[in-house]
Amino acid sequence: MPSPARVLITFCVGVAATLAWQSYGDAARQSVANSYPQLGWLAPRHAATAQAASSPDQRRLSAISLDLDAVRQNVDRIATTQEQITRSVDRLKAGQERMTREITELQAIEEQILHKNSEPPLRQAPAQVPKPATQSVR
Repeated sequence: MPSPARVLITFCVGVAATLAWQSYGDAARQSVANSYPQLGWLAPRHAATAQAASSPDQRRLSAISLDLDAVRQNVDRIATTQEQITRSVDRLKAGQERMTREITELQAIEEQILHKNSEPPLRQAPAQVPKPATQSVR
């Protein structure tokens, strides 16, 4: 059986905790809700009401903040698209340079072929007919 002193101390701690929670509970809930958005359901009810009844300036500031976030996202998308376009242009430029080199090589080969075909064929020396061997008379 617990001693009466332990029961009294436990009772006093419980009363103190209840009073502390009633005094600072909303602040603690708000602090937890602000630190961890997934625990927003812990936020005190009157804080949500206070936010809904915020001043027009606060609502305008919130709207501007949302607009700025949208602009940032658009700028990020534009930057990404610009990088992709730059890479595509670089690939096209490299392909064009390669095609230019290949065309130049083909033109050089074509000139060589045309030059060979435009030269007159070499005349072959008439075939030498062997002279009949003469027999000497002795």
